[in-house]
Amino acid sequence: MTFGPRSLTFRAIAFSTIWAVVALIVIYTVIATLYRQASERGFESLLSAHLFNLIGSVGVSEPGVLTGGPDLGDLRFSEPKSGWYWSVEPVSQGLSGGLRSLSMTEAIPSPSTNEVPFNSSFQRNYRMEGIAGEEIEVLENEFVLDAKNRIARFRVMGNRSELEHEIGIFDRRLLTYLLLFGFGMIAINAIAILVGLRPLSRVRAALAMVREGSAQRLDGKFPAEIEPLANETNALIDNNRRIVERSRTQVGNLAHSLKTPLAVLLNEGRALGGTKGKLIVDQAEAMQSQVEHYLQRARVAAQRDSVVYRTPVAPVLQRMVRVMTKLGPDTQLSLALPPSEIVFGGEREDLEEVIGNLLENALKWANAEVRVSVAHVAPNSGTAAEFAIAIEDDGPGIPEEDAREALKRGKRLDETKPGTGLGLAIVADLIKEYGGKLLLERSALGGLKAIVQLRSVQ
Repeated sequence: MTFGPRSLTFRAIAFSTIWAVVALIVIYTVIATLYRQASERGFESLLSAHLFNLIGSVGVSEPGVLTGGPDLGDLRFSEPKSGWYWSVEPVSQGLSGGLRSLSMTEAIPSPSTNEVPFNSSFQRNYRMEGIAGEEIEVLENEFVLDAKNRIARFRVMGNRSELEHEIGIFDRRLLTYLLLFGFGMIAINAIAILVGLRPLSRVRAALAMVREGSAQRLDGKFPAEIEPLANETNALIDNNRRIVERSRTQVGNLAHSLKTPLAVLLNEGRALGGTKGKLIVDQAEAMQSQVEHYLQRARVAAQRDSVVYRTPVAPVLQRMVRVMTKLGPDTQLSLALPPSEIVFGGEREDLEEVIGNLLENALKWANAEVRVSVAHVAPNSGTAAEFAIAIEDDGPGIPEEDAREALKRGKRLDETKPGTGLGLAIVADLIKEYGGKLLLERSALGGLKAIVQLRSVQ
């Protein structure tokens, strides 16, 4: 399965992954923000509660001395340098003394009212550094203690660093859980997409079977979204098959209609005799070969790229060799086949046309021996599987510079041998229609080695 930017699977998985990442980032940000806000409100509410508890626990004696033993119900106010402190300090004249928590082992200065002014409730809130270097948040209130308008300053301090530490722990845990959830969600999405798109792979495999000729239609049950595509494809295959059959019928009709006039011309030419009669016979035979050649090309072009036929190579070669052995009993004709079966992706008649012409040419020029061999061709990256048929003889061969001329229609390199010069040209054109190659080389036997490369199917 191709997996890249052009892949539908890649795009679907990439889109779902990006969406999952964006969604998780938004969820993390929202939850972390809400938790921080809730924690800070709870922290401030706790400080406010401690402040009012402290105010209610402190009084002033007649001489003007601050009195009271506040118990705020939190052991942290008893632990030195815990970051949780309280203090009561006189502000107005006629008031003396001062109170502080056990945890507050040294005085903590407060900023001036110019720096941090009181609000309308005579409270102010600010942050500063604590005794142990921690960050503390201070809630301060100035309160009138008695009828003599004696005022004291009440301060409650909470450990802000401790709050930030707890928020940080929550954020890390939240991030861990969301990452685990995200990876799971992405994996589930990928599996769901792969499973959901699997029918497309089945369609592709079914189309490959049709192209290779091992199936005639897209068979199987497909999802409702893909079933119309399969039905339309089957309709297209049926239409192509009808076009092929109609073309083949028209080719047969044309060949039949031309057969009689050409036969009459040949008979009249032979009956006439002489130079004119020979000229008529030669031209009629050339017309017959040309008509057969172009009818063959039309038939191959009609079937190509529609429904690919399957033709086992070995039986065709064995039958052709048996026939040619009878036609040339004085020539040793051998056949070498590979152990595995090779199937040609085309019609049997076309393969017989190619092999018959090449064998006939080899027998015509061979002195005593003709060899036929078949082998698989190792495919290059991204190319279809191929096979090669080699037909070689021990005749005079064709010089390398004349090999191209031998493939031209009507070109004869030796006028002493009978023929029209169309055999190799017809073979070359027919092989080209199937996307194959025809190579002419020097044989190890000393003569010509014709190599035909064609596409094979499974």
